[in-house]
Amino acid sequence: MARPARFPDNRFVGTRDDMVVYDCDDVDQLTRLEERLAEDGLLAANLLQTFGPDTVTEARNRGFSAP
Repeated sequence: MARPARFPDNRFVGTRDDMVVYDCDDVDQLTRLEERLAEDGLLAANLLQTFGPDTVTEARNRGFSAP
């Protein structure tokens, strides 16, 4: 499975409405993220977050947790 088209270079993408970070290299997490993108319109609502550095540690530092 490929990463979301909008974020091809980011492994970790967070959703700001529920503060969850998804690992796009994990098939199950990527599937859940893609379902949320389709159902909840997160991209149109500007509710996605990427991290620099692109690590789960940085996501947790910003208050995000794993699904």
